[in-house]
Order: sequence, then structure tokens, then C-alpha cells
Amino acid sequence: MTAAWQERVSLKPFNTFGIDVDARYFTQAHSDDEVRAALASAAQRQLPVLVIGGGSNLLLTQDVDALVLHMASRGRRVLSEQGERVVVEAEAGEPWHPFVQWSLEQGFSGLENLSLIPGTVGAAPMQNVGAYGVEIKDVFAGLTALDRETGELRDFTLEECAFGYRDSVFKRTPGRWLILRVRFALARTLQAHLDYGPVRQRLQEQGVEQPSAQDISDAICSIRREKLPDPLELGNAGSFFKNPVVSAALSEQIRVWYPGVVAYPQGEGQVKLAAGWLIEQAGWKGYRDGDAGVHRLQSLVLVNYGQASGAQLHALARKIQADILERFGVELEMEPNLY
Repeated sequence: MTAAWQERVSLKPFNTFGIDVDARYFTQAHSDDEVRAALASAAQRQLPVLVIGGGSNLLLTQDVDALVLHMASRGRRVLSEQGERVVVEAEAGEPWHPFVQWSLEQGFSGLENLSLIPGTVGAAPMQNVGAYGVEIKDVFAGLTALDRETGELRDFTLEECAFGYRDSVFKRTPGRWLILRVRFALARTLQAHLDYGPVRQRLQEQGVEQPSAQDISDAICSIRREKLPDPLELGNAGSFFKNPVVSAALSEQIRVWYPGVVAYPQGEGQVKLAAGWLIEQAGWKGYRDGDAGVHRLQSLVLVNYGQASGAQLHALARKIQADILERFGVELEMEPNLY
């Protein structure tokens, strides 16, 4: 089955920054067969393919002279139940947050700390999405991907995904693997992760002493809504920069000048610094240049106030990177994929 192709389609509704660029061709895939058909047709026409999900980790800096393949597959199911352990599976096009809420409604815990993250299920393993002390790798039970070089399907184990901090084998080999569905190992009994960020404090403020997985999800949703702008109201891609990992020596050098530096020891002489803290100390919080800016409440978030282009946002990001390198000797890496 081949889904219809459209020409000169605006991608503004398909990226959370709300960047208005055109795709030369655009189609949606609701099944494995439609994915294969789109890739085969593009290959026949010698067209490159850009695969997108929710567009929440993407900065478009130009028109896309390619076929944009939007993953629109849907489906979520319980694969197995063995005592406390439950394995669930979701199609790549499933929106992430509704999937998390569905899992909680079934009485399954494990995904609650990852609530309200924008994007789709298929995109989550790409950069090992994480929040409030939990990452995809912590609940991962496998995935099925299409090898775009051979056309074969392959099931990946946790080890084969080579997950790292906002990283995976899929991110390191762009264009090779197209994730079709993902499996998660969840539990019927909650093992709460409450020690990262203000989650425990928020629950205490709400008078919740013995939180359920849904209570934790609700608390995290309220925290995220306060800290992060809604992409439907203000274009953004969430955290724009990774927290940099530096040597303990450099961290201590920074601490001499900035005693309040936010740092997390990583072992083996490495320390993770809070990128948002560095950016705020450098005076970028709330900065605005035309419609490209840094959010007034969260310095880690770049925002589109309406008509900013991807190139303008990229230029702002480069300025911030250069300033942080000059001030602190720290290189910031951008999280979103650039096109």
C-alpha cells in the first residue's frame, strides 16, 4: 500500500518550534507496509528521506528538499504479564504523553517520571529521553526497527541500543534505522523515583505522603507546566542544550569563581554541570533578538515568539555556545537535530 504524496507542504504543524519551512514532498505512514512503500518510492526517484515523529527534537533551518515521512502509526498493547513485570508495546507514531497516561490507567508504573514529554514513542529511544531521574534505558524491553540499507526488520536488545546520556546507536547512525515500535518493561508495584529535582517537595506541598504512580505523574506535569512553555502557545523544543560532562579539575576551577555552580559527580573524574545554570550565569535568561529568544523562566529553553526562522534560532544557539566556552571553558552541545 502506498500513501499519497503531497508537494510543497508547510512543516509548521509538524515541528514544535513552529518553524514555517516547506517539504518538497510529504507523506504519512500508518503501517510497516506504508513505510516500506514510501522508502522504496523515494529510492526509485533518488530522493533523500527525512523521517519525523512529533517534531519535538528538530530545528528546521531551511526548506527540506526531500521526502518528509511522518510516522503516524498507532497502537499500544500488553505483550506479557509475569507476576509484577508487565511488557507493553507501542507503535512509533503514538504520542508519548498519552501513551504514558494509558500505561498508568492500566495500573502499570515505570513511565510516570517521563510524563508530559513532547514527541512520539518512536523518537524516545533515539536520544534516550530522560527526566526526573529516569531514562528510557531504565524501562526498556526492546524495539523493532527497519534497516534502511537492507530492508530487513531487526529487534534490538537494551545492550544493542548502546544508550548513553541523550544518545543511542540510532542517533549515532542517522539515516540507518527507522524505529517502528518500542517495548517497555513496567511493574504493577510502584518503585518511586522521587529524589531528582523538586518532585518530593511538590508531593509534600500537595499533602501526598504515600504517592501513587499517577500522583507522581501529576506532580511532574505541574512542575513541567510551570517551568517549560507549552509548544502550542510558544514554539520550543524543550531543553535545547545537553548538560555538559567535564573533568573534575575544570569543575573545581569554575567553582573557585562561581561557588554556586550546579554540578553532579559522575565518577571516573567526571562531573556533569547544569547547562541551564551556566547559561543563566552568563546573562542569557530572558534574552530576545527579534522573535528568537531564551525563555524568561528556563534558560535551557530557546523559544520562537512567532516568526523566528530556524536559522535565527540556530544563530542564537551558536552565540550562547561561544559565550559559555569563553566564560567557562565548557562546550555546550545542542540536543535538537538540525536540518
